[in-house]
Parts: sequence; structure tokens; C-alpha cells
Amino acid sequence: MLHPYHQPRGGRIIGYRCLRRTWKRRPQCRCRLLAVGEKVRGTSRNPEAGGFPSTLEVVQADLERPETLPAVLAGADKVFLYAKPEEIEAFLAAAQSAGVRQVVPLSSVSVVMATSEQNPIARMHRTVELAIERSGLDWTFIRPGMFATNARWWWGESIRGEGLVRLPYPEAQNAPVHEKDMAALAVTTLTQLGHSHQAYTVHGSESLTLRRQVEHIGEALGRPIRVETVSVKQAREEFAERAPSNVAEALLRMWAEWAADHADDFR
Repeated sequence: MLHPYHQPRGGRIIGYRCLRRTWKRRPQCRCRLLAVGEKVRGTSRNPEAGGFPSTLEVVQADLERPETLPAVLAGADKVFLYAKPEEIEAFLAAAQSAGVRQVVPLSSVSVVMATSEQNPIARMHRTVELAIERSGLDWTFIRPGMFATNARWWWGESIRGEGLVRLPYPEAQNAPVHEKDMAALAVTTLTQLGHSHQAYTVHGSESLTLRRQVEHIGEALGRPIRVETVSVKQAREEFAERAPSNVAEALLRMWAEWAADHADDFR
């Protein structure tokens, strides 16, 4: 969780709260906020494990423990967060009590897809969005597609240990978003005017097959990485070790839908 503070020309201190999990994207946001002159405070449920620099002030807080939020939100003007449905109402109550004006949640492109009602990831994020809309607070929704950095936990272990990636649909495609681009957008919504009641859908610059994404990693490493096609059952079992079952199912369903839609391209 990151907390940038901005001193505007009028002299009033505005606090921007970035309540985040211990995600690999966090340093990008923190570094960019520092680069535009923000004073940043780090927040984590476990500060000792957060990897924060020693020069950064760190405050312990947890979205799953609402009693920790008032102190964290005191003086905040805007909030950037990733929240689950079971956390959002308590957070919004604390934010309103603290005088927060705008909330910027990290949502998901899945909420605007045709299959959103059947997608557990979409339902989770849309529940959070609706709660924020009903709260009366100002809001900006950031709805990214696939994060490129997800490859680290999907494929990192098998690449390091075996030099291969196992995929059920290697020709399925997506347009992964670099975490630097997502951080730039987050910082823009927090530090510039004109983003109230806007929802931004974000994709990467190029649609790539999963096979080609693996090839790019191999090129960066300077060695080939083999792609092994596996059954959906095997892929589900491997994903279950790295992600909640609903997330794994949503990813497999997305890739299966792409494969079905483009089957004629391979006949």
C-alpha cells in the first residue's frame, strides 16, 4: 500500500492513499509518484516483509481489518486500491468518515466483456465498482486486461527449473499490459484533473499468442524455452497451485473461448 502526499499551490496538503496488496507492481507506482514530486508513505499488513526502502515511512494497515483504516485514511483526499467485495463496504465507510473525496480502484477489463455475468473475476470487480458508485464518492475506474507480470507466477518456476512452459491453448491470444504503463495511468489519475467518473479500459500495445509471449521471454534470456501442450485438466491442477480456483477457471475459460472462436483459422 502506498501513500503519496502532494502539496498544491494553495498550501493545503492532499493525501492520496494507495491501499494495495504486496504486489510486484507496487514499486512502479511508488517510483513514479516520487518522480513527480510526491512524498510517499508505504502501508502493508506486514511492513517487515514489504521490501520497502529504509528511507520510506511505513504504516501497518490491512483492508481485512477495518479498525486499522481510520488512522491510515486520516487526511487523505484520494484513494487508489485493490479491494475484494467483502472488504469494500467497511473501507468506504472509513473513507467517508475520513473525508476522502475520490476513489480509484484497480478493476478488470472482464467487467465489460460479453461473458462478464459468467466470469467470477468480473463479478468480483463489478461488485466493488457498484459499491463505490453508490457511496457518493467521486471515482475513476482502471480496468486493465492481462498483466504481463503475471507470467512471473504462471511460468517462472517451470522456466527456471525445466526450461519449458506448459499450456493447454498455446495459440490463444491476449494483449498483456506492462506494469510500467499501468503505474503511469494510476499516477495520472491521482495527480491530474479531468478523470472524475471515468472508466479506462487498458490493453497492451500488441496482441500475442501465449506461445509468442514465451518466445519473447526466451529471447530476453538468450536461450530457447520449449512450449509443451497439456490437457485442460493438467493445466487446471498446475494453476490451482498458484491462484484461487475461480481465477484459474476464468483464465482457462478465456483461452478456451479464443481457441473455439478461431478454430477455423487452423483447419
